[in-house]
Parts: sequence; structure tokens; C-alpha cells
Amino acid sequence: MGEKKRKEESKPVFIFGKKNYKFMFIGLAFIAIGFILMSGGGSDDPNVFNPEIFNWRRIRLAPALVLAGFGIQIYAILLNPDK
Repeated sequence: MGEKKRKEESKPVFIFGKKNYKFMFIGLAFIAIGFILMSGGGSDDPNVFNPEIFNWRRIRLAPALVLAGFGIQIYAILLNPDK
């Protein structure tokens, strides 16, 4: 009887809940989209300058998405799953 009770008490307890993981995956998606938008814009010839590297999407939008994704990750970690 005592062994059965110990097995019931040693049930695994997860630190994060379903809501935490949902926000973590949303944050990862923001980070991935930001890095995808940041890529490209280079030139095949090193002697030719391509001004596409300095467009609005690569300089403003993509880093903002990456930072927002990290902010969502921090929120997901600090979120209390019991509430």
C-alpha cells in the first residue's frame, strides 16, 4: 500500500502549462519570420554594390519582429500557468 501511494505522489509535474507553450511557439514563429525577412539582398559579384540591403524591411521590420519574438518568449516563461 505504501509503495502505491509513493508512485501516485511522484507523478511528473510540468513547469510550463499549455498556455506557456502556445506563447513560446508564437514567439519562435516571430523570431523565425524576422530572420527570414532579414536574409537576402546580397550581390553575386563582390565588386557591385546592391542597395537592396538597406531597404525598410531589412533595417526596421525584421529586427523589430525578432525583438518582439524575444519579448513574447520572456512573457511565456514568466506567465503563471495556474491563473
